[in-house]
Amino acid sequence: MTLPEAFPAPEFFVRDSAPSLRWAVLAPGGIAVEFVRALLRFTDQRVVAVGSRSRDRAAAFAARFEIPHAFGSYEEVVERGDVDVVYIASPVSEHVRLGLLAVGAGKHVLVEKPLATTAHDARRLFAAAEDAGVFAMEAMWTRYLPQSSVIRRLLADGVLGEVESVLADHGQAVPRDPSRRLWRPELGGGALGDIGIYPIAFASEMLGVPTQILAQGMVTSTGVDAWATIALDHDGNAHAALSAGLLTRTPIVANVAGSAARVELASPFFMPTSFRLADTALFGESRLWREPTGMTGFDGLSWEATALARYVDEGRVESPLHTHEETISILATIDEARRQIRAVGRVVR
Repeated sequence: MTLPEAFPAPEFFVRDSAPSLRWAVLAPGGIAVEFVRALLRFTDQRVVAVGSRSRDRAAAFAARFEIPHAFGSYEEVVERGDVDVVYIASPVSEHVRLGLLAVGAGKHVLVEKPLATTAHDARRLFAAAEDAGVFAMEAMWTRYLPQSSVIRRLLADGVLGEVESVLADHGQAVPRDPSRRLWRPELGGGALGDIGIYPIAFASEMLGVPTQILAQGMVTSTGVDAWATIALDHDGNAHAALSAGLLTRTPIVANVAGSAARVELASPFFMPTSFRLADTALFGESRLWREPTGMTGFDGLSWEATALARYVDEGRVESPLHTHEETISILATIDEARRQIRAVGRVVR
């Protein structure tokens, strides 16, 4: 198959494509800093309040970003009448509790990934949001990046042919400190959730729900998964080979291959990046797609915020690009991989 001469135009969420909503931030940690910075720089969204267990911490965050209201409790924030959307950036162990608090107050929610520690808890949160008639979305920001829209079009247009293989990895050299969040089971730590969700979600988008999950790995001395290698079977010939880890920095690349062509995403594949479309030959033809906006790194968090505002304006209760059902399915894959690894119980030294 000859590769197309031109790529489809990217479809992403430009700032004036959605109304300006009033946002509140719960748990102003590191990812909240990146999110609010991107939101204020690249969108028309407004942040009107921030809440933390520490009033001083909330006040410092509010001063940094000129947010008008800061509170030393989460309850005070979600009860405000001038808040439309609550962004939850706490450790994952608190996501569902804070999400239920927000939707119970009638607020739309954007919950950092992973949305919950288990698929069961994700179902609880989504069911509560649906009962309240509010929008709820996991912050799987990769789905809203320009490169993702182009790859979806290539798949839909049949450029790759029959998709049969997905490869993706994400490993970070996290300091081996038992006090750090990712090493603490009570905070929802471990490689599979916070880190492994990116390759697992990529495979889900490309191939759907797996029919079989096989996982190997090891746990830390604190009891969280240290690394995992996961093989997923899908209908037909399709399969995925994925890896995640806390111990070493890996290439953080992804590849989706079909019977006619393949896409190779540059590192880190889950941020704004380029990709190469290539034919199936060993030294064949290829085309390079470059990110067109000039945005890099955590700038890309802005697109999910604009997407949420548009979806709320359209009266939706979930994202069509990352549905409640798929979010739960991805967490179910993580649940099973984690179960297999912990059942063996090999501990890293």
